[in-house]
Amino acid sequence: TVLQRIILPGDDDWEEFEHKGRPQALVMCPTRELALQVSKDISTAASVRGARVLTVYGGVGYEPQIDALKAGVDVVVGTPGRLLDLSQRKDLDLSHVRIVVLDEADEMLDLGFLPDVENLIGRTPTSRQTMLFSATMPAPIMALARSQLNRPVHVRAEGADAQATVPDTQQFVYQAHPMDKIEVIGRILQSRDVEKVIIFCRTKRTCQRLADDLDDRGFKARAIHGDLTQVAREKALKKFRSGDATILVATDVAARGIDVTGVSHVINHECPEDEKTYVHRIGRTGRAGAKGVAVTLVDWADVTRWNLINKALDLEIPEPIETYSTSPHLYTDLDIPEGTKGALPGAEKRERHHHKRDDKHDGHRRHGDRSGGRRSREDSKDDDTPRRKRTRRRNGTVIRGGDEVGSAHGRHEAKEHKKSPEKDAASTKEQAPRKKASTKTAGDKGTAAVPRRRRARRSL
Repeated sequence: TVLQRIILPGDDDWEEFEHKGRPQALVMCPTRELALQVSKDISTAASVRGARVLTVYGGVGYEPQIDALKAGVDVVVGTPGRLLDLSQRKDLDLSHVRIVVLDEADEMLDLGFLPDVENLIGRTPTSRQTMLFSATMPAPIMALARSQLNRPVHVRAEGADAQATVPDTQQFVYQAHPMDKIEVIGRILQSRDVEKVIIFCRTKRTCQRLADDLDDRGFKARAIHGDLTQVAREKALKKFRSGDATILVATDVAARGIDVTGVSHVINHECPEDEKTYVHRIGRTGRAGAKGVAVTLVDWADVTRWNLINKALDLEIPEPIETYSTSPHLYTDLDIPEGTKGALPGAEKRERHHHKRDDKHDGHRRHGDRSGGRRSREDSKDDDTPRRKRTRRRNGTVIRGGDEVGSAHGRHEAKEHKKSPEKDAASTKEQAPRKKASTKTAGDKGTAAVPRRRRARRSL
């Protein structure tokens, strides 16, 4: 539809078209990954007609995008933030747009892009055609459709007996301990029918830590979350599409709109926030008539949340079964070979070596915290580095191995000290009374003040 609404070289109206090189179509997406995917699909479809497609998103430099706009484009696909920025800088001209597409509108609402979307739509002509796609239709999206669309037609892309979840997707829910989840996931990844797997996590920190742990266990895992740069996110997604990485650990940024073929399993590391998130997550598998498996690991504190999701979607899944990495039903449900461990066979030695090295490093660090960064004698004995030569002195005398090897001045002082013990004793007797008297005088001065200070504190 986008390519049918724009005028391109070879069309009948191309010679009379006055705004050549200005954007004629605008497509807004909530995430960078979805914008790249949509742009790629439009470029493939426009390869015959020769439409120029530009992808605009944040996290990268402005110069390549501005240069492409100056050279001339026909279709602009991007995220609302960067699109609005370029439009306010007068680098993006939207005054000749013929069609506007809002993809995953409810997700843009959740991410707070709705004001930017309305601002961008207001910069386009009123004679445009507007298309809005959304998995759900909350009240703000319905209000946006009524205010920005001219006599809209509501098309529901599902059958009368359609369900919220795909029937070809097998769904398993287990009540798992947080410390044992990595072992459970390691065994699921070695099921007989596993191809590509997407693991969803609630936080960015959990996402990165889980990807690192799986990589240490020998699995080809990549992480994608908001803390990564755009280049790193694109690289991880490219490896997952090509098959160089078979496991993608992601936050909900990849749960919307990303279409990767061959995803056989989806694993929820934690219970999703609500039923909508659950539907979008497990919707990454079982696409286009293919079969899939969705596994959700529920913590003890999230059992009530899962019951609400189960009731809202009418899944009729019984109470989650308490499951550990050694539970027999885990092997039978997911077709895991017997004797499978949480790591690949070739990675067990590397994992043990890695943990041993970390423990040794942590031991040095803990010891350093107690002793101000000094190493123990056992560590210094094991170390091959030569010990530093030290010179110890006592009263100006150099001491080596219990012997005194001092200078002439130091020996002279020691000799004078031995000759005059009576003089030292006399000086000590003279100093003792003065010290005692000064102590007594201080005590006499403070005798009246100390009790009053103590009584004042007690009264408070």
